[in-house]
This record gives sequence, C-alpha cells and structure tokens, in this order.
Amino acid sequence: MASVFSTLHESLRQVLSQRLGWFELREVQERACVAISGGSDTLVIAPTAGGKSEAALIPVMDAVLKNGQPGVACLYIAPTKALINDQEERFSAFCLPTSLSVMKWHGDVPKGGRSWKGEPPHFLMITPESLEVLLQERELSQDLRQVRFVIVDELHAFVETDRGVHLRVLLDRLDELAGRKIQRIGLSATAGNPQEILSWLSDGRQGQKLVEVAPAPREKHFSFIIEPDEDLRTSALVRVVTGRKALVFVNSRSGAEHLMKALSGRVRNLHIHHSSLSPVMRRKAEEAFLSEDGACIVCTSTLELGIDIGDLDVVVQVGPPDTVSSFLQRMGRSGRRGRPAFVVFVLETPCQLLCSCAIIECAIDRRVENLHPPEQPYNVLLQQLFLALQKGRTGWGTLMKTLLARPAFSGIRPTELERLIRHLVDEGFIATDGEMLMPGTEAERVLGRSNWKDLYSVIAGGGEYRAMTPEGEAVGKLDARFVNSHSDGDVTLGGQIWSMVKCDEGHNIVVVVPSVAGGARTFWRGSGEAGFSGLICERAGAIRKERTTRLPLGDPERAILHNALQTIPKEVDGSGLFVRERKRAGRRIVEVYSFHGSRFNRVLALLLVHCLGEKSRVSSGDFLLRVSGAGKQDTIARVIAALEAVRALSPGEIAEILPAPQRDAWKFAGLLSDHLFRKTVLPDYYHITEFKQRLAGMAVTALPPSAPEPGTGE
Repeated sequence: MASVFSTLHESLRQVLSQRLGWFELREVQERACVAISGGSDTLVIAPTAGGKSEAALIPVMDAVLKNGQPGVACLYIAPTKALINDQEERFSAFCLPTSLSVMKWHGDVPKGGRSWKGEPPHFLMITPESLEVLLQERELSQDLRQVRFVIVDELHAFVETDRGVHLRVLLDRLDELAGRKIQRIGLSATAGNPQEILSWLSDGRQGQKLVEVAPAPREKHFSFIIEPDEDLRTSALVRVVTGRKALVFVNSRSGAEHLMKALSGRVRNLHIHHSSLSPVMRRKAEEAFLSEDGACIVCTSTLELGIDIGDLDVVVQVGPPDTVSSFLQRMGRSGRRGRPAFVVFVLETPCQLLCSCAIIECAIDRRVENLHPPEQPYNVLLQQLFLALQKGRTGWGTLMKTLLARPAFSGIRPTELERLIRHLVDEGFIATDGEMLMPGTEAERVLGRSNWKDLYSVIAGGGEYRAMTPEGEAVGKLDARFVNSHSDGDVTLGGQIWSMVKCDEGHNIVVVVPSVAGGARTFWRGSGEAGFSGLICERAGAIRKERTTRLPLGDPERAILHNALQTIPKEVDGSGLFVRERKRAGRRIVEVYSFHGSRFNRVLALLLVHCLGEKSRVSSGDFLLRVSGAGKQDTIARVIAALEAVRALSPGEIAEILPAPQRDAWKFAGLLSDHLFRKTVLPDYYHITEFKQRLAGMAVTALPPSAPEPGTGE
C-alpha cells in the first residue's frame, strides 16, 4: 500500500526503504497511520510479530519530524524493563538515522543514565513506576509538558491489575502537566473486548479508533504427549527439545524450577527464565537464546511478552495454559519469518488433553478472554492520596475533589473516600490542622523511608527476600514463607542448588552459597496454578456436547479424548449447572458439573458451604464440585435449594460471606481496617460482579442417578 507511505516525511521514507527495504506498509500500519494522524486515541490489536510496534512508531515519528518542537515528544510505556531493553534497539534503528533521539529510563539503568542535560530525548522509554519517579522531579518533569503521544505496549498486561489503574492516573496527570489532551496509543496482541479496553484507555476524552487486524492464515503444527508418569513425561520432553531451539513454558515459577532440575544434564545449553530471577540471570538466558548455537529455555509468562527471541524451532507447553490469551502469546513465539508454528503439549491426564483442545478451538474461532479492570482500586487510591499529602499540606475538600476527579476512581463514592480518610486520621496516618491534612507520624514511619520512595510503585514486594551471595551478587528472590520455613535448608533457584546460610529479616535479605545437596522444592506465594478460564471451560463443555473435537487428532489422542468425554454424563454441556447424586465409599456425594471456570467454581463452593451449613464439605475443580455432608435424605433437593439461595445473594452479602485473602498481595493494605480491607478488596479479588452475572441466567438441572460415573474431570 503506497497511499500512506508516499505521504511520510522524506527522511522516514529513506529509513524505511534504504535501511529496512520497505516500500509499502502492512495493513495494520496503514490503518494505524490514518487513525493516529487524525488525532484519535487508538488501540491497535494485531497478532504477535504482526508489526504493531511499527504501526505506532511510524505515524508518531512522521508527526514529530514534520512538526518538530523541544521537549519529550513521545513516551513509550511498557510493563517490563526487559521489553524496554529489547525495543530500544528497534526504536533506535528507526529514529537515530533521522536525528531523533531515544532514551530508556527504568530501575536497571544506572542512576547517571536516568537524566539528561540540555536537550531531552524525543522518545523516552519508561515503566509506570519510573514515570512516577520522573513526575516527582521538578526540573526534568517540565520537559514532559511538550509530550504529544503516549504509546502503551502490551496494554492487556496492565488492564486487570493495580498497575493498570496507576497507569491511568499517570496519563491523567500528564494531561494536567501538558495542559491538553495527550494522544494515547495502545498496543496489544489479544483482547476479548477491545472496544471496552479502548474506552478504558481513552476515558472518553476525545475521538477514539480501534485498529484490529486478523492474523493472516498460516500453517500451524500441534503435537500432544499424554503421559501420567513424570519420569516418562520428562524423557519425552527431552526427545522433543534435543537439537532444537526451544521455549518450554510452564505455568508457575516453582514448576519451572522443578522441571529445570529434572532436565539438568539431559539437555544441552539449558537455561531458566522467570520473574524471581535476577536481571543478570534473565539476560544471560535471553543472550544464549539469540546466539548461533541457540538454547532451550524453561520459562513462565515472562517470555510471553513482545521480547524478540528470534527464530526458534518449537514451543513446548507443559500442561495447558490457564487462558487462551496466554496460549496465543506463547504460540506467537514460534512460526516467525515464514516458518510454520510448531507447538508441543506435554500433558499428564486426558482432562488436560480436553482443555488443550478447547484452547486451540477458541484460538481458531478468535475467541479470547474479556479483560475486566478493577472496580474498587483502593490500593492505588491510597498511593495517590499519600503522594499528594507528602508534597505539602492539603485541604480536605481539595484532596477529595482531586482524587474523585480521576476516572480510574469513578467506582468509589465520596462517602467511602471520606470514611477512609477519617480512618487514616484515627490511626495516625494523617494529621489534621483544622481542614488541612498532612502525613501523620504513622505514615512517616511506614511510608516515609528513603524520601517516600515506597509510594512510587503499587507492586507488593514485602513478601519476598532477596537472595544474595556473600560477594553481593544477586541471585533472585524467594518467598518469605518459604525462607521462614526452610531457613537453614537448601533451595533451588535459577536451576542451581543453594544453601541458605544467613537471613537478615531487617533488610529482607537471605545469604546463599552453592550446595551439592538435593535442594528443596521452592515455592512462591501465588505461584500455583490458578485453573482454567471460563472461556476454556465453556468450550470444553461444548466439546463434550459435540462428543468430539474439530482438531485433526491422531488415533491414539482421539481415543484418549473419547474416553475422557465418556466419563462426563451425556446430558452435561457448558451452559448451566448439572447436579447428580452417587455413592462413594459408602457415602452420599452430590456432584455439580460446572463448566464456567475454576475461579467461578471456587467462589460457588465457598458460598455453597455457607448455604448448606457447617457440616457440609465442598471441593471444587475446573469442571466439577463435590458436596458431602449435605444430609442423608433429599440431598439433591437440598443442594439445588442451596444453589438457588446462592443465586439470591446480593453482592454485599457475598462479600460478607467470602473469606478475606492474605493482605500482603496489596502493598498498602496494612493501612486499612479489617472492615475496610474486606469491603475494598473482595469485589475485585473474587470478581463478584462477574460471578453474579454468570450465575443469574444459569439453569440448574438434576441428572438421573443412572448417568455414567464421572472420572477425573476436575
């Protein structure tokens, strides 16, 4: 397409044609140029390696070259430092030949490199946390007054988190600093509800455009290994990756360490990559992968995002991923530069095969999970409240007006904010002088260390220890609970075995030295499998209803899938709740088939226990809830009545029943009373609104006792 290409600034056209060999733009780039040059806030949805970065960079560069002015012209915001490091080379290849400057600013950049003298860069690449730091710099922040564009990469990684709320607040503050509406551009490979996410990004400030380009049809190869024995499964995995450049995805950090230990000595040039390893260790793995010899990396979602890891031969998925979105990101690592994508699933059970088929079918149908931003983001509200107070005395009314004006806090009522402030005053976190508010002694003690730097991020980090060698070399991070329970034992971290020899609780440091012992199985809080999304489970229910999959499985895999489907009663599909009674070990067990997602089933199980009474016991899995202790007579009727009672509960009643999660997942939760913590955290933690909406229209069906006995579909 030459229509847009011919209108680009001459120096940009020269870079594209002479250095990159481009004489036309891809469809996504052409359409993005039209939307962005028209001044609209824009969300670009395109598959991994589909040219999204250039789709944003080209029109922004064109505008900057044609309308040059001092100050930072564009902020590029990414969720990880590694992605910024990777994209810096790409941005520089485009920008530097046109005399546009590029700078990165994040925590791994030496302090001397996080500043500028004289002219600021045209493009500043930064994380939300470092942008918060920069906005506190009185002189440097003034150079952001000229920002005209903000590019947010991997937008889907922000939307459902407190970091996403923080990002939205930062974008509002940039508008205020500039005195105008800065154009916002989001980039994402996946989103089930892109129009809603665009509205979330734009906040209705000005025109908005969605640029969504379907992936081009290309050849994809899938292979399945189903083996219940762990040793045999590991041997099969070794055969798959031997002699190949491979990424092996697992669903947790502890799972990655366990698999790394099992593969050590059996796979050449083996590395590991996850979020609790030091930046040096992660970079070592990335560099090994980009070398001529290649490598095999055992990794978690840290290598899902847009880091360019070059050509690879195979993506291995150990166990199905939790979401279709993750699968698409991981599959997108393979099949680049004209080669077919090749994904091997290494599975333990027939149920995992069913879920893997459901994931691939959703991907074929271009169905991806919807993203749901937090409704009650009190963690970020507390951060912004104290950031405002630490700058100086602030009037009560002014503070409330400023905070409630943020679209990110639109779900918080004035009375709730007033109640929160009064609680903080009572607890000594806020001091008063008439109508004026200022940080109290407790805030100074808890938050005021190192010039209030804890307020620059909403990421909770208090539950981890830094693992350091005696020489001061960083190895990674360990869960505090693990350290406290194994304080004089061994640990596996980064694929190596270490002995913990000293623990400094005051500075959250544990000193480690190499060991030759067996090593404990390391765990991290929240690193267990979350279970499958509702979208995956609903598709699995549909496969049961259709009695087969659309995928061209081999005969052995098709037989395994057929046997798995036969264990589920024939009346069950993905549309409602199906209840049946059976005897198990002489006891009456009521089983509730629910293909609505693991999180939905966990919430339903907790509420069922409440409605059935303390003597009942309810366990939940991906597809099935098991109820015991529901009585000896009319148990089916009692369970169905309890399900109807759950359906009748209000969101407030549900929040009162569900147990509160551990506070340390929220950085500023310690400032809240138990009542405020429950009220503010539970709606988003359990996704109560979504749960109510799903349950509202579900039919509850009693199955005949003669239905086939279920197997392990949980």
